[in-house]
Amino acid sequence: MKPRLQTSLGQQLVMTPQLRQAIRLLQMSTAELEVEITEAVETNPLLDWDDSAPNTDDIAAADTPPDDPRQADNGSEGEDWSPDEAPWSMDGVSHGSGGSFDDDDQGTAAERVAAVDSLQDHLLWQLHLSHLSTRDRRIGAALIDALQDDGYLREPLSGIAETLLPEVVADEEEVLTVLHQLQRFDPVGVAARTLGECLHLQLAVLSEDTPGRALALQIVDSDALERLPKSGVAGLAAELKRAVSEVEEVVQLLRSLDPKPGAQIGELSHDTYVVPDCVVWRQRGIWRAALAGNNLPRITIHHGYEQMIRQCGENDAGYLRGHLQEARWLLKSLEARGDTLLKVTRCLLRQQAGFLEFGEQALRPLTLREVATEVGLHESTVSRAIARKYVRTPRGTLPLRAFFASGVSSEGGGETSSVAIQSMIRRLVENENPRKPLSDAKLADLLKASGVPVARRTVAKYREAMEILSSHERVRIG
Repeated sequence: MKPRLQTSLGQQLVMTPQLRQAIRLLQMSTAELEVEITEAVETNPLLDWDDSAPNTDDIAAADTPPDDPRQADNGSEGEDWSPDEAPWSMDGVSHGSGGSFDDDDQGTAAERVAAVDSLQDHLLWQLHLSHLSTRDRRIGAALIDALQDDGYLREPLSGIAETLLPEVVADEEEVLTVLHQLQRFDPVGVAARTLGECLHLQLAVLSEDTPGRALALQIVDSDALERLPKSGVAGLAAELKRAVSEVEEVVQLLRSLDPKPGAQIGELSHDTYVVPDCVVWRQRGIWRAALAGNNLPRITIHHGYEQMIRQCGENDAGYLRGHLQEARWLLKSLEARGDTLLKVTRCLLRQQAGFLEFGEQALRPLTLREVATEVGLHESTVSRAIARKYVRTPRGTLPLRAFFASGVSSEGGGETSSVAIQSMIRRLVENENPRKPLSDAKLADLLKASGVPVARRTVAKYREAMEILSSHERVRIG
């Protein structure tokens, strides 16, 4: 067969510096983003505080939008948040007219203290929402429990298999299969056993057209990575018989990766108070959502320096032009962060309107994959978008993760979320006769009568998770 040239047209995702910045900002909480913006203004002369932006702090504390013509009761949608406009972006979601709240109801004004979300909590939450079998989830939980704070697995797979005995008998091959599933979780690169494997996992998610990706994979998959600190770029280039400039490009790509992906979860989990990222309210029978971007400092491009760049030549304003490009990237990344967060929140409102109306008992099963499919994003992007993000609702300030739940098949052919089942168990226990508390078997029978068939051991697991005592410990005489 003769070799021939062929051209093709296609779209590929390249991990550019702008995209990496957008991903990093997306996973930040509001408090962390405020610090990031402050540091950017202090180090970039082209960024300045926007004093002309309206002060809407009092608006953020309420569950209803301001009196804005764009937000009138006619149901018209407002514009999306941008760096030059007010931060309210609205969307309507229809549902039934009945419910627990009136249009003028307001949530609690006090902000709740945020619980620290460890790496294990973050991964267990993703494992709970995965489509793995119960057996594989147990193996996955054992693997997650063995991870160190930096996200690496340094315990041998044989040791993991031994910890599962006698409940689960698994060989190393089966444990390895589940490990490969965990390595697809967020953050990318977690559950790696070596630095090379960690970098390989991060390179694997990049587009094949990413400059230097192929050579970078070759380096991390060999012992050349270990020799790089000693031989340097020039020595490695000579060893691989590649140009120094090509190897330098690869080294820059490797430096952009995170050698300790698990550490970022711990470092980003020290918020003291919750600052809502979105506000949800009901207006004339329609659930609406808006970004609470007014909690963040408003920034803009310094117009004085921008005019100076226009008046100077190409060579005279190189320093300022570089900072101008960085400023524009930051503003675009902030806008993309807001758009993604609002898109995901709108999807959650459409899926879980009953949860806002009637509480946990109406929470339907919902996974990251379902939301990612509906909004057209990757599962890891949705995971970053909701990580440590909070929404202010008539039921109080809630984490976006509260809108997700795994499901249990019901007799009607649908599914009931595990959170809803726990709410049903709690209600049954609260209304039981204190002299004759309901046993786990009786609770299971009552749930089955309600159309939710669960096993007694499942009821016991949920009861213990809610820290409810067993029936013989709940007995009250007199």
